[in-house]
Amino acid sequence: MPRFLLIHSAALALFALSFLTFGSLAVAHAQSHTQVHDAAVLIPPAGARVAIIEFEDMECPDCANANPLLREASAKYNIPWVRHDFPLSFHVWSFQAAVNARWFDTKSKKLGDEYRDAVFASQQSITTLDVLRQFTEKFAADRKIALPFALDPQGKLTAQVKADYALGQRVGIEHTPTIWVATRQSKGAPFVEVVDRTKLFQLIDQALADTKASK
Repeated sequence: MPRFLLIHSAALALFALSFLTFGSLAVAHAQSHTQVHDAAVLIPPAGARVAIIEFEDMECPDCANANPLLREASAKYNIPWVRHDFPLSFHVWSFQAAVNARWFDTKSKKLGDEYRDAVFASQQSITTLDVLRQFTEKFAADRKIALPFALDPQGKLTAQVKADYALGQRVGIEHTPTIWVATRQSKGAPFVEVVDRTKLFQLIDQALADTKASK
């Protein structure tokens, strides 16, 4: 038995079955606009004019490719980067990684995002759940954090990841990463999907210009 228990395998299997049909439609690297069914979540957090909103899968190679750019954009423009979990059913450890990140979030959101960034940076070397466990233990040990035997004994973190996935389904997510630049009280579009990431900074510039007079 591993040193700490992340998610019971049966629970993980049931979750995978719950979205297997939808997950089979999800394709990483997709470059098409998402048909948004529910846009309620596509707004910046309170107090922000503009935000980057992303639905990500921590095992998705294109999410790993996008991660440094989104981090750079958030820092450059000092705007929120809202990250939602959307673990795809055909990825063997992405759901587990999302739960791990949520546990680090309980220590601090900064630490949780640091874990996400570290996973993306090391994604190619994380091949199994056991390798992910070893990676997570080292990440914690390097920061002098003791991992409990059971990270999620009451299933609260698991429920949070499932809730994010369900939210993505309501929005209409069909691939990862799906990224928007969202605005509040804008004279332009309230949200724009970032299909071509080379235009991310341009889209943020436009969003800031469209919201400047409204502030």
